[in-house]
Amino acid sequence: MSVAPHIKLFAAVLSQPHIDREQIAHLMAEVFGSVDYIGPTRSFNCTSYYQDEMGRGLVRYIVSFTGPHRADVLVGAKRGCIELEKGCANTAGDKLNRTINIDIGYLDHHKVVLASTKAAGHKIYLDDGIYADLALRYTNKSWQPLPWSFPDFAAGHYNEELLAIRSIFMRR
Repeated sequence: MSVAPHIKLFAAVLSQPHIDREQIAHLMAEVFGSVDYIGPTRSFNCTSYYQDEMGRGLVRYIVSFTGPHRADVLVGAKRGCIELEKGCANTAGDKLNRTINIDIGYLDHHKVVLASTKAAGHKIYLDDGIYADLALRYTNKSWQPLPWSFPDFAAGHYNEELLAIRSIFMRR
């Protein structure tokens, strides 16, 4: 039986600017282990997809965890993020409105993979309704987007952070 390769687990967190990112990082650390990187907060204006649920003026930042983690953690990690999102949500009548959206994923030597609950032609089904979405490739010392990469990832907004996280991963 082969063992899943080691990876560097990280999350791209989307929220309103007033949501305490240190508190969110602390909640994630309780699930995924201690935090070893929190990137800068960046304006998130590349899509209006989350606007009806979460409002305008959203921000996104990257958080990574010390581990060790293996690639087969992705399904459980996504399920854990869904529960964290529910725990932080506001309830308006019978509707649950998220205050945070956590895109959990991992990187290794060659790629960034995000977990998703949405099927698409390029995503690979893992288990329990979770898909793996290859978001970026590492080549020529930089992250390269793919045709389906999220617009903010494709535009390189987090390349510097992902290079720093990759560097932490490579040292370990």
